[in-house]
Amino acid sequence: MQGGGVLEARASGPSRGLWIMESALEPGRQIVRWHLYPDRAALDAAAVRTIARIAREAAGRRGAFRIVLAGGSTPRSLYEQLRTLDTCWNTWHVYFGDERCLPDGHPDRNSTLASVALLDHVPVPGGQVHPIDCGQEPAVAAQSYATLLSGVDCFDLVLLGLGEDGHTASLFPGASWGTEPDAPAVIVVERAPKPPAQRISLSAERLGRTRALMVLVAGENKRAAVAAWRTGKVLPASAIRPAAGVDVLLDPQAWGAPRATPGYNL
Repeated sequence: MQGGGVLEARASGPSRGLWIMESALEPGRQIVRWHLYPDRAALDAAAVRTIARIAREAAGRRGAFRIVLAGGSTPRSLYEQLRTLDTCWNTWHVYFGDERCLPDGHPDRNSTLASVALLDHVPVPGGQVHPIDCGQEPAVAAQSYATLLSGVDCFDLVLLGLGEDGHTASLFPGASWGTEPDAPAVIVVERAPKPPAQRISLSAERLGRTRALMVLVAGENKRAAVAAWRTGKVLPASAIRPAAGVDVLLDPQAWGAPRATPGYNL
């Protein structure tokens, strides 16, 4: 990362791994910790452990665990593994980072993916799952979700993915990402490069109001976006800047490295 320092550390033991931290030195820059795993299974296992820990700590300290789920295909296997998680599901409050403007139940909706892969299989109270209502005009839907989020000071965990172009949630290159301190919590995306063109997305500013942010990145097709992010290119993914920093979990294909040695998983 331009203007940043790089710290590389390898911890011993079967449950530890390669951790490369690139931290910005300038105030206001994004702090990123890159975690490399030997394969997708190890990446998912580490994500499950982290979610379990954060959920337990949040429930113990505040009586609730507020998580923002990612869309796209990357988190599907993680969601399926979370079904067997030993956690207090009644403390979970589930939100979504973005949504495609499609009818309820449409297979391409992020809320449908989350339901099929996870939420239909676990006892999270229905009133604590908060999909984005795209049955309204997009501007109305965005305002309704912003009103809902106004009662949430800070998320406990935001899950995100990374697109081939560096987008995350429905924040795309060449568009407004809502990075300003007074940016709306939820924005309407009118011209997404992939259909459907209309999306609703939490802004970069609102996504950054979280105690932990985890980005899951897998596959060779993400390698160029990861390289651009690491070298300091301004991307939607690099515009989200929680105070606690960002943890990016990658497989070797996305990182651009040979297959990691067994045991090098965080």
